[in-house]
Amino acid sequence: MNKVLAILLLLISFFAQSQTYIPVDAQSSVTFKIKNLGITVEGSFTGLAGVIWFDVNQLSSSKFEVTVDAASLDTGIELRNKHLRKEDYFDVKTYPRIKFVSTKIESSSSGKFIVTGNLTIKKTTKEIKFDFTALKKEKGYLFKGELPLNRRDYNVGGSSFSMADELKVLLSVSCEN
Repeated sequence: MNKVLAILLLLISFFAQSQTYIPVDAQSSVTFKIKNLGITVEGSFTGLAGVIWFDVNQLSSSKFEVTVDAASLDTGIELRNKHLRKEDYFDVKTYPRIKFVSTKIESSSSGKFIVTGNLTIKKTTKEIKFDFTALKKEKGYLFKGELPLNRRDYNVGGSSFSMADELKVLLSVSCEN
């Protein structure tokens, strides 16, 4: 029992060094762009939730643990949305959340930050790495970044010939403490 308590206290002290922030879904955006039949299709997700521990001076104790609601997928065309929520794509009934948990945050020479972590879509988890900025606000931060993904890495969309494999995800995450 003492070992469990010691580990718990160690984890609490680890995250206590960083400021704790909660993402504000209504002030944030998680969007994507992908080519379908040569035309760029844009979409978004809402339902951003989680916890962010961030301190620009203590990056080793900073961490992102966030999710979005997979069923919130919106491309502006309801028929397409319903199709993308099905098993071949996001399978939102079985996998209702898309999750990202960082494993490392570091600064870059360009004044940005680099986050490495695990992205889980459906039952597949892959390590990703991307740059982001952190703009200090009165009660928190605005984090912005963009990352390329391959939909096939996450078994989204199968072997569709009309849809590109590569897409771009754009993040603007507002959080407050």
